[in-house]
Amino acid sequence: MSEAQTVTGKQGIARELTAFQHNILVILAKEPMYGLAIKRELEEYYGTEVNHGRLYPNLDELVGLGLIDKSELDKRTNQYELTDDGYAAVMDQVEWTLENIATDEERADDVRAILE
Repeated sequence: MSEAQTVTGKQGIARELTAFQHNILVILAKEPMYGLAIKRELEEYYGTEVNHGRLYPNLDELVGLGLIDKSELDKRTNQYELTDDGYAAVMDQVEWTLENIATDEERADDVRAILE
């Protein structure tokens, strides 16, 4: 079963992604990774095991949506890389979040402190 609901338009699709799928995109914004490396990053973030049965269908869905590319490193290992549309999806979420958080100068200063 798909975790993201299908809506029309790339931006609409990106805004319907689950938090889990957004987290995958954010991880891949750092650098291309193979599946088990993504799994480890997610497990570190969540503090619990991430099942293969959850990770790989979501990776495949993000590939199908054109948000990540999948390439073969060897016969058993695939590498995943953020596409331009995937990067735009990450930036859209960041922009929307910041617009809603930084509502006054004090909160804007809090955001600036994170970036320093």
